[in-house]
Amino acid sequence: MFESIKKIFTSEDLRKKIGFVLLILIIFRILAHIPMPGVDLNSLKDFFDKNQAFGLLNMFTGGAMRNFSIVMLGVGPYITASIIFQLLQMVVPSLEAIAKEGEQGREKINYYTRVVTVPLAFLQSYAMITLLKNQGIVMQWNTFDLLTMLVSLTAGTILLMWLGELISEKGIGNGISLIIALGILSGVPTQFAQTIATADSTKIVGLIIFVVLGVLATAAIVFVNDGQRQIPVTYARRVRGLKSYGGVDTYLPLKVTLAGVIPIIFSLSVMVVPSVVAKFLEQAKATQLVNFAHWISNLFSNNIFYGVFYFLLVIAFTFFYTSVVFQPNQIAENLQKRGGFIPGLRPGKETAEYLSSVLFKITFIGAIFLATIAVLPYIVQALTNIKTLMLGGTGILIVISVILETKRQIEAQLIMRKYDNY
Repeated sequence: MFESIKKIFTSEDLRKKIGFVLLILIIFRILAHIPMPGVDLNSLKDFFDKNQAFGLLNMFTGGAMRNFSIVMLGVGPYITASIIFQLLQMVVPSLEAIAKEGEQGREKINYYTRVVTVPLAFLQSYAMITLLKNQGIVMQWNTFDLLTMLVSLTAGTILLMWLGELISEKGIGNGISLIIALGILSGVPTQFAQTIATADSTKIVGLIIFVVLGVLATAAIVFVNDGQRQIPVTYARRVRGLKSYGGVDTYLPLKVTLAGVIPIIFSLSVMVVPSVVAKFLEQAKATQLVNFAHWISNLFSNNIFYGVFYFLLVIAFTFFYTSVVFQPNQIAENLQKRGGFIPGLRPGKETAEYLSSVLFKITFIGAIFLATIAVLPYIVQALTNIKTLMLGGTGILIVISVILETKRQIEAQLIMRKYDNY
């Protein structure tokens, strides 16, 4: 490890790239602390402390949402647009054809994603501002003030999107992922400071349990994140003239967490909707609507109901997203066209059925794991009775994934420079 660190600092080009990444991330943290005017910050902090769903969203923005910063939406609209286009590629033939055009096709999809990010950021900004106004957090505004806030928040999201792409282009790692990971990590020191400030003899055992669970969760995430089922695939030998081709034994890797963190993001987005709708309905004039809104708010404030519903939702979205991104019939057809087959199975339908069976078993395990990770904060709070620290399994999963991917890219850069020196 120390040898790798030494190589990083002795390589001028790699050192500049890492320095560039650090500079962009520092700019992001500065932007996260530039607040918009016309908001009661104390009431805003109380609102996020009392609302679980919005508290998780605030974690992904690195506290920018809680500070009512100009980048309070983070890269959320861009992530939403990316997921939309990823799903549309599976159902819209024209987009699927564009995606198969290689680098040029990916650039087109990225362009469409950026364009759609703008209206999504505008709509999400309006929804958030209106919600906070109904709660008495944002002061009254005129039309000019509202447009100023909407344009500023939308511009903040576009700025973060641009900074993330700069990191991907000129630095190391995926820029958007690094911004999200830094946002998650930035809240950890504050949480520890609050916990230590309020700690007493009764919370020592809780802190020990918290640390142990944190280490176990990290180890489990690293283990499962790299876990995969390797299905053997053999390509038939073909003879043309005096030369033979093929006859290669390889494998088809199926990751346990094939869907990644997207099911959790989907589920979190769905979980936020009832709370947002309830907050809007609380301002209605009809008594029945107000009572219904209070009932929804109380229901989603119940930790047991919230945790169980969140758990089941993550499982459902894991199966849904996996079925979208991995299609056994298409995989079996591609293997047959290329002369590949799974030993002991006939190409075509039998291979597709086998892949479906294996995929279901792996997805079930991955879905249970992701769902457990998603509700881990509520389990930890129940066991430790510590409210100031949130062991976010989702956050740990994202941070570890980003660290491992960045580590691989740095190692690839070092290997490339090693061969260049020969």
